[in-house]
This record gives sequence, C-alpha cells and structure tokens, in this order.
Amino acid sequence: MPARHQAAAARLATVFAVGVAPLALTALAAAPAVAHGSMTDPVSRVAGCFAEGPENPKSAACKAAVAAGGTQALYDWNGVNIANAAGKSKQIIPDGKLCSAANDKFKGLDLARADWPATQLTSGNRTFRYKGTAPHKGSFELYVTKDGYDPTKPLKWSDLESKPFLKVTDPKLENGDYVFSGVVPVKSGRHLIYSIWQRSDSPEAFYTCSDVVFGEGGAGAEASAAPAASAPSDEEIADGADESSVEHGGHGDDDPKTQASVTAAAGTKSDSDSGTDAGGDSGAEAEETAGAAEAADGSGGGAEPAGASANLAETGGSDSTAYLAVGGAAALAVGAAAMFASVRRRAGFRR
Repeated sequence: MPARHQAAAARLATVFAVGVAPLALTALAAAPAVAHGSMTDPVSRVAGCFAEGPENPKSAACKAAVAAGGTQALYDWNGVNIANAAGKSKQIIPDGKLCSAANDKFKGLDLARADWPATQLTSGNRTFRYKGTAPHKGSFELYVTKDGYDPTKPLKWSDLESKPFLKVTDPKLENGDYVFSGVVPVKSGRHLIYSIWQRSDSPEAFYTCSDVVFGEGGAGAEASAAPAASAPSDEEIADGADESSVEHGGHGDDDPKTQASVTAAAGTKSDSDSGTDAGGDSGAEAEETAGAAEAADGSGGGAEPAGASANLAETGGSDSTAYLAVGGAAALAVGAAAMFASVRRRAGFRR
C-alpha cells in the first residue's frame, strides 16, 4: 500500500474514532439512571404487602390486593410511578386511583377498606424514611387526610389536606434511605399519609399511600381493624429482586415474562365521582370483588443533599429510554474501536 494511502487511511480512522467516540460517551452520559423507591416509615401499602410475601400475604387487605392485581405489583413495590408527571400529579391522577397512580398493575392498592396494615403514629416531631433504590435529586411532599376521612370510600384528592404538612428537597441519604423530619399535625384515629416524590432531574414522579392510626394504642375500632404494618428488610428486598420487573431488578421495560412498562400520564383528572370503580368494597365483599377481577385480568432541584452516600443523577428523560440509549452508545463506541483497529491492520498488512 503506497505511503500516502497509508497516511490517508490512518487519518480517516483517527477522525472517525475521535469524532464518534465522544458522541457515544455523550449518549451514555445523557441516558437517565432509573429511579425507584417507596415510603418505609410509615410503611406504604405496597411495601408492607411485599414484606408480608407476594405469593402468600398474611393480611386480608394484602390478599385482596393480590387478588385484584396479581403478585407482580408487590414484587414491583418500588415502582408506583408516572414517567412524565412533571409536577402535575393532581391534574393527571383521577380520584379513586391515587394509591396506584392510575397504573392498572397496582389497582389493588386502591381498594377502599378499613383493615389495611397500619403504622402507629403520634402527632408532633417525627422522622420519615423513604427507601430510594435508585437515588435522584428531587422533592418529597407529604399530605395527610382530613378529619372525618373514611377509609371505606375511594381516596379522592379532596380527602387530603390542601397543602402538604411536610415538603423537603434533596434530603440526606443514609444506607439507601432518604431520611427527613417534620411535624405531624394533630389527628386521631385512622388516617392516610400520601407522598409524592417528584424528581427535579426528570419529569418522573413516585407515589405512596401509608395507612396510619393516631393515638396511644389506637382509637377503638380503627385500632382493632388495623394489623401492624412492617417494612421490608434489605434481605427481603434482595430476595425479591429477581422477580421484579423494574429495570434495575434485571428486567427491561418490555420484559416478555412480566409485560412491564413505564407508567404514562393518566390523563385528565376526573370529577369527585369518577374514581369509584377503583376503590372496591370493604371487608369480605371487597375480596370477592377482587377475586373476580383476578379471574378476568390475570395483571425543583436544590443543593446536593447533606450527608448523601451516593451520587444523585442529574440527567433528564424517563427510564423507558435509558437502556436503549446505553445500548446504542455502547454499540457506537465498540464500532468505532473496531473500525479503527481494522483500518490499522489492513494498512500494516499491505505495507
């Protein structure tokens, strides 16, 4: 091969490698890391039912949730999300579907009943914990139900106090838990705490419903109908990871086994009466209804948090594109390297 051709080939390979490799790295950097999590103190419905065991939960409420939506919802306990919420949760989640975020897979969490496992709670200062299985920048808002809340009726936005009693941005992360403190309002009897975790590096948001009972030893009928809720241990989380369909659990968004997908916006908010189908009935009647459903269905960023033990992603987008972007970028990088090596070998062989 003439020297001038060798030099031209070398220059072409260099330009290609130098030009394409940065593009590949840029694509890798732009790919959003997946975010998942759920409230563990006071424990959310879905996390508490997962801790009971998806295949054979102990409480009547968790059994009804499995009958309504299947076991996959519990294995995906940290994935009650809307990918493109963008701070519009109240507009896109209909009444009656707050606990599921209008995701049909989690519809069992919307069952309206007074015997959901609950956390004992007292008014005043309290520390909250939120398991962040994939940490990200964002804010947490916690709402509590109004006085007179009736757990046997589907949860509506109007059942919550109009403003969150606690809002925190980028709380500290300790051993995989977001930890933050606030003052719980004065309440009595059975209530519900609703959380919204809105990412600031993406439009994605996560949602939880935590059943609580206020007062020492509970309040009469509310206490007797409320088995104690427990959060899943790290060992239980690890043991259930193989069955999870969320991306970091080893399955993709289009996993053929679970048919998992990222939740899109739920549409416009309904009026107060539109969500009644999501709640179901209380007690044994709700379990019968849920059983029939199973037969028919079968499925603003702030400063870096103090004390954080993990880097918080600052990338945008939803997790539905993460692995496609990573895979495509990796292919570009490998292709560039292979072509560069091929040109060098041919030039050397023909020298």
